[in-house]
Amino acid sequence: MINIVIDTLGGDNGAPAAVEGAVKGLKNNPDVKLYLTGKKKELDQLLSGYTYDKKRLEVVDCSEEITCHDAPVEAVKKKKDSSLVVGLNLVKEGKADAFISAGSSGAVLAGGSLIIGRAKGVKRTPLAPLLPTSEGMSLLIDCGANVDAKPEVLVQFAQMGSIYMENIMGVKKPRVAIVNIGTEEEKGNALVKETFPLLKACKSINFIGSIESREIPFGKADVILTEAFVGNVILKLYEGLSKMILKEIKKSMMKTLKSKIGALMIKKSLKATLSNFNASNKGGAPLLGLKHGLLVKVHGNSKDEEFASAVLQCRNFVKTDVSGKIIEGLAKEENTAE
Repeated sequence: MINIVIDTLGGDNGAPAAVEGAVKGLKNNPDVKLYLTGKKKELDQLLSGYTYDKKRLEVVDCSEEITCHDAPVEAVKKKKDSSLVVGLNLVKEGKADAFISAGSSGAVLAGGSLIIGRAKGVKRTPLAPLLPTSEGMSLLIDCGANVDAKPEVLVQFAQMGSIYMENIMGVKKPRVAIVNIGTEEEKGNALVKETFPLLKACKSINFIGSIESREIPFGKADVILTEAFVGNVILKLYEGLSKMILKEIKKSMMKTLKSKIGALMIKKSLKATLSNFNASNKGGAPLLGLKHGLLVKVHGNSKDEEFASAVLQCRNFVKTDVSGKIIEGLAKEENTAE
């Protein structure tokens, strides 16, 4: 049985979204047991409205909550009985294999480093969400954990991302590209220029050079490498632009009777196409390189679908032992370098 913790506090939609997602996650994954950390009275009341396997769901009562207004590191250190800290300790103690939260990004990242800790040899732990593209999915690494990463850290991110895409997404020899303002090798800021030759020399990855941001949606690379500041800008623009385009398509289809009839005729195929670009069914952003277990950060405004998808994501991650393979792969690279 794979044990997964869901932090039910901290998200914009509160415990109701987390609980509904948890119930769906249980139904879709019979080999999973869930721990819900939060306010027991509220959780019990919400769960009373659902039918589920009670042997595979356990509520863990917590008296505190970490909010987005709290200083992340201080909150993790002081709020020992918060849903976030209690959940991460379950992973640290080996009682759970993975942890999901829609809470404060800063607190989730701080908790991952302070409570679970980095694996041996891991310089930094990156957040790595999957981005929908016209060719499938690409991994963006890093999107929010390390805004001042050094060249050697980015090389390690490329290695982690390659291992993730090969084992989770089944991509053979994933193409790694570094985000740049042009495709020429001499272009870029100091970080990109310093990192480029190190990536070329790294034999454990399939480095294809630079990628401009406009090429990302077309799936020109499988692993999109960057430091967290640029990565977060790409992610937020990606999300906002997707919502805007979808809104405009719907608006144009509802303008006239003729457009409404046309929309009705293509509804089925359009829905199938748009579902490929629906980030809510792809899970969250895993924090890679932890000592053990998995931490997945889902959006603060996540609904039940995102939580249910994250449960499946965690299950697949644990089943394929990506954490172990990342640690093994980095150790092998380090030994080769020596």
